[in-house]
Amino acid sequence: MKVYTLSLKRIKIKAVYLIFSICCAACGDSTMPNTEYIVVDASLTICRLIQEEDTDGDKKITVDDPCKSNGRGDKKFDVIDINNHKFAVEGTYYLANLLQELKLAESLKSKIDRLYTSRIFEKPAQRISRMIRQVYWPGLTRQIDEVHLLQVLKDPKLDTDKIKYLYVPNDDEIAFNYFSNAVEHLSNTDIKVIRLPANTDANWVKQLDDKHGPLTLGLIKMPDGNYRGVPYVVPGGRFNEMYGWDSYFESLGLLQDGKIELAKGMVDNFCYEINHYGKILNANRTYYLTRSQPPFLTSMIRAVYEKMPKSQESKLWLKESLCAAIKEYQTVWTSGEHLTRIGLSRYYGYGKGQPPEVESGHFDEIYKKFAERYGMKLAAFKKAYNDEKLTVHELDAYFINDRSMRESGYDTTFRWDDRCADFATVDLNSLLYKIECDISLILQNEFGGTFETGEHKIETAAEWLTKAQYRKKLMNEYLWDDKYGMFLDYDLKNNCLRYYLTPAVLYPLWAELADKQQAEQIIKNSITKLAMAGGLAASSKESNMKFSNRVERQWEYPNGWPPHQILAWQALINYGYDDIAERLTYKWLYTITVNVVNYNGTIPEKYNVVTRSHRVFTEYGNVGTEFDYITQEGFGWMNASYQVGISRLPTHLTDSLNLLIPPEWLWPGNKIVDTK
Repeated sequence: MKVYTLSLKRIKIKAVYLIFSICCAACGDSTMPNTEYIVVDASLTICRLIQEEDTDGDKKITVDDPCKSNGRGDKKFDVIDINNHKFAVEGTYYLANLLQELKLAESLKSKIDRLYTSRIFEKPAQRISRMIRQVYWPGLTRQIDEVHLLQVLKDPKLDTDKIKYLYVPNDDEIAFNYFSNAVEHLSNTDIKVIRLPANTDANWVKQLDDKHGPLTLGLIKMPDGNYRGVPYVVPGGRFNEMYGWDSYFESLGLLQDGKIELAKGMVDNFCYEINHYGKILNANRTYYLTRSQPPFLTSMIRAVYEKMPKSQESKLWLKESLCAAIKEYQTVWTSGEHLTRIGLSRYYGYGKGQPPEVESGHFDEIYKKFAERYGMKLAAFKKAYNDEKLTVHELDAYFINDRSMRESGYDTTFRWDDRCADFATVDLNSLLYKIECDISLILQNEFGGTFETGEHKIETAAEWLTKAQYRKKLMNEYLWDDKYGMFLDYDLKNNCLRYYLTPAVLYPLWAELADKQQAEQIIKNSITKLAMAGGLAASSKESNMKFSNRVERQWEYPNGWPPHQILAWQALINYGYDDIAERLTYKWLYTITVNVVNYNGTIPEKYNVVTRSHRVFTEYGNVGTEFDYITQEGFGWMNASYQVGISRLPTHLTDSLNLLIPPEWLWPGNKIVDTK
């Protein structure tokens, strides 16, 4: 017998060197095996690996798999190639990588597969970034056309075993004809294509009941005369549709990975929504027709256009996209119920009754209070109210506020204490200020200061700059608070500011609305209270504790979310606080990386940033944690936060991340803010 030592890898973790090796024992074979890859039976090896190392039966290899007395779960496994050579792999991370690579190989449906050793022993940060780029983005990409129709019809939030419905805009004849013909070509399906009425108001949406379905998006006519859907990215898990503010952050990750056409497609689909559904939807399902989400379209347009090759075609794209953004700004965010008496805007979710996409039982505590008041049993009250046999104005108002909160993206939070529609918010008005500045800047730099919209209205850079300056004046008048040194939400009902600390206070810095003195105060008064071991929390502990007697909500301390991190990094950089941005970026990426290493590649929608754990059980759990063997999606904006963050880290911090060196080792004392 000859024993071959193929490689030795050393990884420094927390200043301790752990040594891992691959060894080969070849029986009666004098030929050195190929060290670049080995050839294995993937399916057979997966069965053996799961049997030996997945001791808790969750089809993953994690630090939680207990070691058994018979040696199972000892984090040591022999890979046997087709020539009967044995390769020892040791350690949770490497064994998880092995399982993932085997599953990917098996998916190619080949009996014998190449297993590349470099992928098994890949550095953590490098592997995460590569998997996002090569596996997760494709796994999250969707198109609404004949080929992909069955995939997009799936809706894990609702019972989809019944007849499936596909809805087409009232004014898109081409789409209606295309999809009507498409479903005829699909065998063994029961799909109905329905043209929306001209008016899809709250009453119409309310009567859909169990007939909800996806709303079609853009189509592209190919040279052969056939159509294909304009591609887009979904968040993942139970969210199998294109979401409003998720898409902005996802597009930043896509652009970082060079996927310009896919990011452009998301802008195109948003413009389609504005032109055919009247707004960028919370997401493209019928139950979202009555509300939007935080508006980031002009930021998306600028980010995509910056990466596009410049030509007459790209200039035309820019103009058409800008026209759609102007239309939404004027018809949605600065008119109707969204515009308040003080001239600033608020979130306002139209609709009747409870949001149908919310999990069963979510509102039972609210219903219970009213059922007791009416002397009715819970089930009977719910049915009577939702069937509109019983009118309860107070409950109607509750659901308007709940829908408004969902439009804000903060679903759910204690931030407004169930009165979201009563507030002119700092984040929304910062976003609108950014839109006004963006439009002015694009008009000035790309169109000589003016152009004519599709509705024959002349738009000028000067007018949009005036809008921005006026909004800034109003925000300083109504939202700035000298006592707390930050912009706060204005309570329209009680004519006062509400102090509830969340990362939303950083939006004026992201939008570059605050002056330097304001920025210094905001950073000094917020970051130290929001920054935790694993990144920024969705609220401060102090604010959250005011509601400690209530059921936990997910957009609260101790949870941290990707959009807050990305916005905060840019906000800090805008005002020269690059060092703080760097520390916060590392904290967040370390949290993602250590969970990937310990838990079989898990990339969820959010984290507990106090414990740096993906184990978050508030409200809806944690999407992205449930998968077998390998995640092929991650989670949309979490993927994006990793790609954006890793691109900003200097080399020495990327090296530290690969070595899993905790932030507190790099910045002793965990000091975040140095007062300038």
